[in-house]
Amino acid sequence: MSQKPLAFRMRPRTIEEIIGQEHLVGPGKIIARMVKAKQLSSMILYGPPGIGKTSIASAIAGSTKYAFRTLNAVTNNKKDLEIVAAEAKMSGKVILLLDEVHRLDKGKQDFLLPYLENGMITLIGATTSNPYHAINPAIRSRTQIFELKPLEVNEIKAALMRALEDEERGLGGYTVNISEDALMHLATASNGDVRSALNALELAVLSSEKNNEGIITIGIDTAEECIQRKSLTYDKDGDGHYDVISAFQKSIRGSDVNAALHYLGRLIEAGDLVSLSRRLLVIAYEDIGLANPQAGARTLAAVETAERLGFPEARIPLANAVIELCLSPKSNAAYTALDAALADIRAGNSGEIPDHLRDAHYKGAKELGRGIGYLYPHDYENGWVKQQYLPDRIKNKEYYHPKKTGKFEQALAAVYEKLKVR
Repeated sequence: MSQKPLAFRMRPRTIEEIIGQEHLVGPGKIIARMVKAKQLSSMILYGPPGIGKTSIASAIAGSTKYAFRTLNAVTNNKKDLEIVAAEAKMSGKVILLLDEVHRLDKGKQDFLLPYLENGMITLIGATTSNPYHAINPAIRSRTQIFELKPLEVNEIKAALMRALEDEERGLGGYTVNISEDALMHLATASNGDVRSALNALELAVLSSEKNNEGIITIGIDTAEECIQRKSLTYDKDGDGHYDVISAFQKSIRGSDVNAALHYLGRLIEAGDLVSLSRRLLVIAYEDIGLANPQAGARTLAAVETAERLGFPEARIPLANAVIELCLSPKSNAAYTALDAALADIRAGNSGEIPDHLRDAHYKGAKELGRGIGYLYPHDYENGWVKQQYLPDRIKNKEYYHPKKTGKFEQALAAVYEKLKVR
């Protein structure tokens, strides 16, 4: 058997073998269309680790039969890029997967840009950072940007089953009896990271002894040891994990500190810092919102501290955040207001932008850089001047209905009411 890790061996060879990311590689979707038409453009794939960035790049190369090379923007130097460029000149095109593309320095970037311009190198940049903030505009403007999503539990389970059955690249040469609980734990505790799940499965198989009939049995205890996360009580479909997350948020929303700490403890025991951090940030803005605006910033600080510390110390800032969120006043006024506006837009209930709000060049208007008839708020006391901003057909629409939970939101509500009666 190859000494390369199972996750490496099981990388998809064609677009059709990719598990997940249907919004990009499914039938008729953008990357699938590019491959089918043999019209590849440079792209940046971003998202959490282990969700298929390298897999998509290698599958694209396998589907198109172009030469495929992999470099790292940090560890590989300009000389390595020159070698890829020389190969591109000889073969006509090379697909280059550049990991950590957000760390590409100016020298490497300047070298690479002409090859991106003439199409000899098709860049597939991979990064866990948001490219709209982390990637140099010169690279960003020459690429398509695609966000990858964490794999669902059923998708990771499918990847595990494929690895168990594949005799050529996977573990099909072993006779493995894995319990449903163990399989679901590997799929769920990996938090959308298929690489982590496959590596844990390989460790479980290779570290377990065969019985007299040559069968390897893997139960929940082995799965926990190999992925180094304890199991919550998962049911057949893995819903137990989501039940705990749901109960956690609802306990905070309901201001029950003790219940929230209980569910926090269950998530900590499962080692699920990723889901926990994401949900805390959602809660800070969805459930607390304008009632305690600083809670969002403090929750983010707690989450970043927890991620830096790791368990077991990570539990300390997380406990601080949970208790504050529980005992804060609650307001969902901001996001429900936006949802109402989005509902109108999606239903086609919008209208033409009023003339006086259009760009200053509308119909040649250039006085002071303002649209025709626009009343400049800074010319009036307190910056308040009555004029129409919404399109005619919805000019009296109200989306925001303020709550009066605490001093901050009470102050916003007072200003809002005052502006309504101008």
